Amino acid sequence: MAARILVVDDEAEMAALIVRGLGDEGYAVASVGDGVAALEAMVSPPDVAVVDVGLPGMSGFELCRRLRERAPGMGILLLTARDAVDDRVRGLDAGADDYLTKPFVFAELAARIRALRRREAMGVPQLEVGDLRLDLARHRIASSGGELALSRTEFDLLHLLATRCDRVVSRPEILESVWDSAAHIDRNVVDQYVSYVRRKLAAVGSDAAITTIRGIGYRFSAES
Repeated sequence: MAARILVVDDEAEMAALIVRGLGDEGYAVASVGDGVAALEAMVSPPDVAVVDVGLPGMSGFELCRRLRERAPGMGILLLTARDAVDDRVRGLDAGADDYLTKPFVFAELAARIRALRRREAMGVPQLEVGDLRLDLARHRIASSGGELALSRTEFDLLHLLATRCDRVVSRPEILESVWDSAAHIDRNVVDQYVSYVRRKLAAVGSDAAITTIRGIGYRFSAES
């Protein structure tokens, strides 16, 4: 069954180009022009939402927050004409998994979506590392302090580090594994997502820790 993608963009020509390109990639694609219509489409949540930041009425940031509340495991990719760091961080804080600055090459958009769709260890429903449990189907983590949903990118990052427990994982390896590219993504985005994951590990009361190895990358460790 083809993965379902919802494109939310009020620029009709841009939306049509994205829909046609993703359709050629084998996805089942629908398109709407504003946030209200996007929320109505969540009766049957897609696998990935591609959301333009500059929407009329409800901004892409606000829509992103609402989509994340309704579908914690859905991939969300923001499209933005703004390249300022503050705007990128605002989008990630709103719950986006990734962002792409306009104008962009379609091949990069397709690569970002492939990264969001990638599934590791398809046959394994749960991974336990120390006191931490990772639900691979629902993108949730649990420990003594409770259970919490992660965005798809947060979960993919944590899963990568957890499966390499006590080993140093370099930033280029993280970018290649989680974002499917070590060339087109700002390496600072790895640091930003590590900070998100650290906060969520603390929120569920886990003893697991992600240590920064200066100049190289990160190491995940968990208490037995």
